[in-house]
Amino acid sequence: MEDIQYILNSFLMVIMAAFVMWMAAGFAMLEAGLTRTKNNSIVLLKNVALFSISVIVYYFIGYNLMYGDGNAFIGSGFSLSGISYDDHSLYADFFFQVVFVATAASVISGTVAERIKIVPFLIFVLVLAGIIYPIQGHWTWGGSELGGLLSGFSDFAGSTIVHSVGGWAALAGVLLLGARNGKYGKGGKVRAIPGSSMPLATLGTFILWVGWFGFNGGSQLAMGTKEDIDAIALVVASTNMAAAVGATTMVILTYTLNKRIDLTMVLNGALGGLVAVTAGPDAGMIAATIEGIVAAVLVYLAVPLFDRFKIDDPVGALSVHLVNGIWGTLAVAIFKDDVSFMSQLTGIVVIGAFVFATSFVVWYILKITMGIRVSDEEEYDGLDLHEAGIEAYPEFSKHLK
Repeated sequence: MEDIQYILNSFLMVIMAAFVMWMAAGFAMLEAGLTRTKNNSIVLLKNVALFSISVIVYYFIGYNLMYGDGNAFIGSGFSLSGISYDDHSLYADFFFQVVFVATAASVISGTVAERIKIVPFLIFVLVLAGIIYPIQGHWTWGGSELGGLLSGFSDFAGSTIVHSVGGWAALAGVLLLGARNGKYGKGGKVRAIPGSSMPLATLGTFILWVGWFGFNGGSQLAMGTKEDIDAIALVVASTNMAAAVGATTMVILTYTLNKRIDLTMVLNGALGGLVAVTAGPDAGMIAATIEGIVAAVLVYLAVPLFDRFKIDDPVGALSVHLVNGIWGTLAVAIFKDDVSFMSQLTGIVVIGAFVFATSFVVWYILKITMGIRVSDEEEYDGLDLHEAGIEAYPEFSKHLK
């Protein structure tokens, strides 16, 4: 019986991790669709490279920092050394955890799109995946609880531990990076910069939607009993509900308030619902419904709010992942009697402050040493031409002679 549980638990992690890895394609398509054609090759390059770098550095350093035996600040060891589990495979666990790291890095990619240099961006990803993400993960999923400070904090699949971490790191970077040229005019007037492909953005959203079933469903971490299967089914059904409600709420909001339905906002409404439900998808379908409604409202309010402060986020990642990561984490205390609001708030503040501060330092060092932003000319021509050397759609390029 123990062998059967070991096999089923490990299989759950492997197959669900494959679902989550597919989210990398979703992030790539979403970012490519919501940015301009002249930057699409570099968007795809960033997403392939950030995933690959995250896998490598998390294997050699990050996993042990997160799950190794150590003090409240860091774990110990390298390359999975000294870690084993009785109820599932170590390698299944590593594979499942590493795709979450890449998800956090993908959030950053969309926020800094269309003006970031590729090399410093990838260096930051290396630091995030190898040090920043694992340390805060050690305090939470790693079990150290930061000397008891994070005792009672609950985040089922990572509304804060994954999504808000990516959001805080992205916010630190974009504050130092600045807005795209032409995004904001005199008097703070916002100039819309349309994306290149709504079909790609929609495809990316559906891929992420499906991948999220692995993200949340796999976080049950066990499939060896009837109770586990029932729990997984509830988590997946609740995840789907939050996304559907988020999208539908945004349809109603944009039509009612703007007299037209904004596709990009509907897509982000669905994603906002997914982020929000991630902290507590085991709380049930009614909780997921409420979380999805609030998530869409928050996205609708947050997008123009960030623009008001001239924080340029081409894909709306801060509104989706940071804002709704916070909301979803707080919502756990609303829908679960055994979780306190203060423990959730403490976790949000501690993790947010740590990630933002460390990320800001890393971004700042990169900025003063090698620069993080392309030149105005390179931004005007497009990053494909200067950073990637290959354009996504060369037959339409003005550079062809």
